[in-house]
Amino acid sequence: MRIHVVIATVGRPETVRKMVRHLGNQSRPADGVIVVGADARDVDGIENLVPGQKVLLASKGSCSQRNAGIDEIRHCSDVVIFFDDDFVPANDYIEVVETLMSADPSIVGLTGDLVDDGARGEAIAFEDAVRRLDVDQERLPKADLRSREALYGCNMAVRMETLGDLRFDENLPLYGWMEDIDLTYQLASFGKLLSGPVMTGIHLGVRGGRQPGKRVGYSQIANIVYLYRKGTMQPNLGWRSLIKNVAANLVKSIRPEPEIDRRGRLLGNLIAIGDLIRGRIDPRRITSF
Repeated sequence: MRIHVVIATVGRPETVRKMVRHLGNQSRPADGVIVVGADARDVDGIENLVPGQKVLLASKGSCSQRNAGIDEIRHCSDVVIFFDDDFVPANDYIEVVETLMSADPSIVGLTGDLVDDGARGEAIAFEDAVRRLDVDQERLPKADLRSREALYGCNMAVRMETLGDLRFDENLPLYGWMEDIDLTYQLASFGKLLSGPVMTGIHLGVRGGRQPGKRVGYSQIANIVYLYRKGTMQPNLGWRSLIKNVAANLVKSIRPEPEIDRRGRLLGNLIAIGDLIRGRIDPRRITSF
C-alpha cells in the first residue's frame, strides 16, 4: 500500500520543520511527504528532511493547498494522510493506518483520537508533545473503532480510490473552516469512516499563522450556512457549533484570552449575521476583510 502525507502550512516554518523531521520516526515510513506552502517563507528550510519529500507552493488557503497536494500524488498513492502542520502523530500512526485499511477495503477514511488538543485550550509545546507520545507512551484508553459521519481534519487518512475527483471546496477560503466536514461527509456515502485511540497524536494548537479574529468569526457562521445549503453538513453539528462559538465569543470578549482575538471574532459573527439577514452571506467575503 502506497501512503503519502500532505501538510498544508502558512506562517509556521519552524513548527513544520520539527513536524516533518518527526515523521522520520514513523515505524512505517510514508512513501512521500508533500509540504504545501503559500509563500517561499512558509517552507523555508523544509527541503529534504525525510525521504520522498516534496515542497510545493499553491494559492493561500487550506483547501487550495491540500488540493495541490492531492493532485501531486493522485496517480502514485493508495492512501493520503492529511496532518495539520502543528499535529504530532504517534510513531506508529502510519503503520496503524496501513494495517486497518489493508484488512478492510470498505474503510474509506480514518481519524485518530487525540491525547490532547491545544486548539481547544492552551497551546502545547512541540517537545512536550513528543515526550508525552514517545517517552511516557501516553495513550488514550484502548477502545474499539467508532463509526463517524465525518472526520477531524487535523489528522485524517483517506483512500485515494474513493476520493477520486472529489476535492476540498475552495469556496471556503483561507483557514477553510469546516472543510474537513464537507469533504469527508461526502466520502461517507462510499464506505466506512472510523475513529479511535489506536491512531493518536497531539494537536499543538500553535497560534502563529492563524487568521485575524474578524475573518474567523465570519467563517464560523458563513461556512456553516454555506455547507447546510450545499447539503454536506451533519444535521446537528453545524447549528450546535455555530451557537457554541458565538456564545463563547460573546462571553469571553469581556476578558479575552491573550492569544485569541475574541472581540474580532465577535465582530465577524455580527457581520455574518447581518449578511445572512440581508441574503448576501458568502464565505469568500473574508478575503476582502
